[in-house]
Amino acid sequence: MAFDRYRRVLALPGVRALLLVGMIARIPLTGTGMTLTLHVVNHQKLGFLQAGLIGAASMAGAAVGSPLVGRFVDRRGLRPVMVVTTVVQLCLWCAAPAMPYAVLLPGALIGGLFSQPVFGAVRQCIAAMVPRENHQTGFALDSMGVELSYMVGPALAVTCVTAFGSTATMYGLAAGLVGAGVAFYLLNPPTRSAEEAAGHEGAVPRRHWLRPALFALFGMVTGLTFVLTTTELAVVATLKAGDATAWTGLVVALWCAYSLVGGFVYGGLPRGLSPVLLAGGLCALTVPVGLVGGGWWWLCLALVPSGLLCAPALSSTVDAVNRRVPAAARGEAMGLHGASLTIGGALAGPIAGGILDAHGPAWAFAVSGAAGLVPAVIAALVWRRAPAAVPGAAVSVMAVSDVPAAGAAASDAAASDVSAALEVPGAGGAVAGAEAAASLRASAGE
Repeated sequence: MAFDRYRRVLALPGVRALLLVGMIARIPLTGTGMTLTLHVVNHQKLGFLQAGLIGAASMAGAAVGSPLVGRFVDRRGLRPVMVVTTVVQLCLWCAAPAMPYAVLLPGALIGGLFSQPVFGAVRQCIAAMVPRENHQTGFALDSMGVELSYMVGPALAVTCVTAFGSTATMYGLAAGLVGAGVAFYLLNPPTRSAEEAAGHEGAVPRRHWLRPALFALFGMVTGLTFVLTTTELAVVATLKAGDATAWTGLVVALWCAYSLVGGFVYGGLPRGLSPVLLAGGLCALTVPVGLVGGGWWWLCLALVPSGLLCAPALSSTVDAVNRRVPAAARGEAMGLHGASLTIGGALAGPIAGGILDAHGPAWAFAVSGAAGLVPAVIAALVWRRAPAAVPGAAVSVMAVSDVPAAGAAASDAAASDVSAALEVPGAGGAVAGAEAAASLRASAGE
């Protein structure tokens, strides 16, 4: 049954090409941070503090630029945005080898600000190209592709810098980013479905979709990335403390493999699970990881439960965002989702480093897991108390608290209201306009 769901999604026109191009295009993007770090440390002979500031500037630019770029995609389409961002990346990475540190620092900020919208664009296009009932599988495939990109990108950057130097690697990144931009320009995947495009939906004011429930979801995404980044750092510290640094690559690779397995299983389920449940479960299962002793192989086993939830948790948050926003604001919303991911990773570096230095890796696992539970609990409370409707706009999108399936089946009166939407546990979000009644009855009948 799981394979049937994947076959249906992959058989849709353009989906295979989109996923393949998206996975390959993310590889140079995921290698930029490691390349900058090694360039500052090895080529410019500066410290890790300066390298960290470069990384922070790049992430800060990406956090600000991601929703802005997504908004331009909503209004102007993917092609012109990809042209502008690709030209900026080409200029930056061709000039970066000759930049002194004082120029490279603001250059990294500008590069992050004009980062190619590959991550958000792929998710936006999946939402447009894949039918609503198969979004869970489509977003799971995307999460698995992201996992594979992160397994290849940083490692490839280290290999290239070691073998050819940071200057040649930067030129290679420029070529890779240009290739990614050209591929997306030629592919030109739709950012809205045929039905959404036929509706001629104009710009939707943020106040009609950027509501407390969505803010709570973004906060949970930030907490989730904070936990994942801290876990990676704590794994490195644990192995170093146990004189098993040589096994770091294998342990991290196995952790990523657990995520791939979890993502594959989740994408094949007949119904999804609440992102609060998945993210909260991942955080809770991270807390005791540091208590495991006895060697690196025990750490591999301790990471299995939380690792299996990585890709499912991330893909479920993407699905939840998609269901809570109108098509005309999908790009900006996915940009905000990406910004939340970036912020979580940026916060993890200094906070996790401080905990590791002061208290050791066991506390880093425990504190990060507990900290990640806080926004998950807040999101659960906000969704439970969310209003039943968003008044006013022609396109109403809202986040409503999870309700039992039996209650949804009994709500035909509410379903007849075309401006209402109900969230069913596992389905993940809201349905706007005239599709509400049909979507509600379909969900209740599953």
